[in-house]
Amino acid sequence: MKSLKLNINPLRNGCLFASLIILALAATIESAFAQDYPTKPIKLVIPYPPGGATDVIGRVVALKLSEVLGQQVVIDNRSGAAGSIGAAAVAAAPADGYTLLLGALTSHSINSALQPNIQFDLARDFVPIGVVGEVPLVFVVNPAVPAKTFKEFLAYTKANRGTTFASAGNGSPQHMAGELFKSMTKVDMLHIPYKGSGPAMIDLIGGQVQSMIETIPAAQAFIRDGKVRALAVTTSTRYSNLPEVPTTAEAGLPDFIVTSMFGLMAPAKTPPAIVNRLTIALEKILASPDTKDRLFAQGAVAGYLNPADTARRIKVEIDKWGKVARDANIKLE
Repeated sequence: MKSLKLNINPLRNGCLFASLIILALAATIESAFAQDYPTKPIKLVIPYPPGGATDVIGRVVALKLSEVLGQQVVIDNRSGAAGSIGAAAVAAAPADGYTLLLGALTSHSINSALQPNIQFDLARDFVPIGVVGEVPLVFVVNPAVPAKTFKEFLAYTKANRGTTFASAGNGSPQHMAGELFKSMTKVDMLHIPYKGSGPAMIDLIGGQVQSMIETIPAAQAFIRDGKVRALAVTTSTRYSNLPEVPTTAEAGLPDFIVTSMFGLMAPAKTPPAIVNRLTIALEKILASPDTKDRLFAQGAVAGYLNPADTARRIKVEIDKWGKVARDANIKLE
């Protein structure tokens, strides 16, 4: 019977032991650092100007995070390039938990698909903390359009080639939702881009354009006043502020689900313990009825997703809008 020989290398084993000690020490230091975090104000970058949906949602999140974390969360509006300038600044920031991004994740995903020279990779350069919520969209038409229902509108667009639809600009969620609708239904519609939702809605009301897929916060006051007609919401369930408006699924287009999703992100390589601290705080504030009410007042439906589920949703968004962009041959320089 052969004897069992043990290959014992004192030098190798010593190096291994030292490496384990270093790793354990680093983990201990990181854990201790995270327990103290935050020890100073946190900067929350909002990559759009003040007053827009992302800014308003971000200010609600900043206020509530300040209360839970015990440190002030300071808003830093860095607008430009459809949100890419602010996002790129956070991607390049130190990964220490003191610079965060309140991202319009749907818009950033679209930018990733449309802008070949974008300064960041949404999946690679960020670690998700969680989804904050979503803003639903709604099909609206000028009252002069004879379609009274979504099915009638679909029939109208098929019978009238070149039916116009407005958007908040090339590459906006409203534009891409329209392109997705065209792709799914094989209708021939003419896209009219504007510099923002406001000018687009003014021309829709005035009859210069016939239709639009707009965010509910931007459209609901005009729907209530009868200035535009709502045909369907683009969510899986009805929107409580517009209970009489069916979903696209109820109206005959079950796979057309489009929302504008918002989330909290940190630079890649942010220590997991800090990400976990922020995740717990975000989940706590989004469970609060007061936070839900504040967000809903701005048209956003609070809906927390953990980091892993957020990462999966971002991938779905990037893949979906990438396909829409390729199919419609849309590129933004």
